[in-house]
Amino acid sequence: MHRKILDLAVPNIVTNITVPLLGLVDLAMMGHLNNPIYIGAIALGGAIFSVIYMGFGFLRMGTSGFTAQAFGAKDTKEIQYILVRSTFVAFALALLLLILQYPIQWLAFLLLDGSTEVKELAKEYFYIRILAAPATLGLYALYGWYLGLQNAKIPMVIAISINLINIGMNFVFIKVFGMKSDGVAWASVLAQYSGLILAALFLFSRYKNYVRIISFNKALQWQALKRFFIVNSDIFIRTLLLILTLTFFTSQSAKISDEILAINTLLFQFFFIFSYFLDGFAFAGEALVGKFKGAADNLQLKLGIQKLFQWNWGMSIIAVFLFYLFTQPILNLLTSDAKIIQTALEYRYWVILLPLTSGAAFIWDGIYIGVTASKAMRNTMIVSSLLIFLPAYYLSLPYMGNHSLWFALNVFMLSRSLLMWIMAPSAVFK
Repeated sequence: MHRKILDLAVPNIVTNITVPLLGLVDLAMMGHLNNPIYIGAIALGGAIFSVIYMGFGFLRMGTSGFTAQAFGAKDTKEIQYILVRSTFVAFALALLLLILQYPIQWLAFLLLDGSTEVKELAKEYFYIRILAAPATLGLYALYGWYLGLQNAKIPMVIAISINLINIGMNFVFIKVFGMKSDGVAWASVLAQYSGLILAALFLFSRYKNYVRIISFNKALQWQALKRFFIVNSDIFIRTLLLILTLTFFTSQSAKISDEILAINTLLFQFFFIFSYFLDGFAFAGEALVGKFKGAADNLQLKLGIQKLFQWNWGMSIIAVFLFYLFTQPILNLLTSDAKIIQTALEYRYWVILLPLTSGAAFIWDGIYIGVTASKAMRNTMIVSSLLIFLPAYYLSLPYMGNHSLWFALNVFMLSRSLLMWIMAPSAVFK
């Protein structure tokens, strides 16, 4: 079981790590130009797409859960139908994004702040990069489908290829053709479509049996689509509340002061680093738990969950020690401002605590997605974000200042873990 978990988790961890590395390359390319407005342009434009695509992450999650269960049940036809449904929904949503790009842009820049020049460049970046929506959402569906088939290596190869192409195109457009932030956007578009083509090549070469003689009428039957939408709408609400909670954390940091915003942003990178690793095991949980659920193998289901939590606690304890030992050295790498570093160290223990309070929530997310217990997943997020996180912050704020944000974040993550553990007998093992 440990081998099965690692075979899925390690490729997913590698895939996750490529995401921030690409962002660093984009920033570095813009940072070496002679004007900081280009960094601002891709920061604003990138923020819009982060929210949009994080919101549509349900396409990957819902698809992996459904596919894993069909794979465990050895239902070849249903695996075919899920592929059709998920890609159909992905391209339909992408078309909707393209149609609504003007009102989306208007609303986004109404909410985002920046100079006139930065906003104009960010709008140019937005209108170019939105063209990649069909490829990006199509890849979400295919990633989830491959993971449901217990194959994390193909998504890893695709993700690495996309990022290498993206970096290469960045150099071509910026260094050769003299483009600026628009070059970064075009590089992203070309890389995403290259990834979609590669994903299709894997599909028709490695899984050609699943794309032969597909009955689109059966695949797109209303009842099947209705269940697909219900599960995915629950995951969407859960994801939206998570985005709003993390956005609230940032916005409240900014309200305190620019210095606190910078400090909290730097310290939050520790949480992101931890999440890249734990998400790898959560994705493994989606695939394995879904397969065992589809096969109605409760013994393997329980064993798989037990081993997943062993990895969770092992990784969490290691993270605690690493964060304790290397908080200041990592902060030194991120900033040279001695005052920022010194003040940030006052909050270090909240960051050191986070792996213990948040790790189980990541694993439970993967388990709940694998068994498509989306309603329970949604409900726990509603309680944790609205009834626990917000009261914890506002009740502690008069006494704790910025500490209240970190306290509320830890309580929020811990409550998600506990609530999903309490609901597991009915949601996971029923």
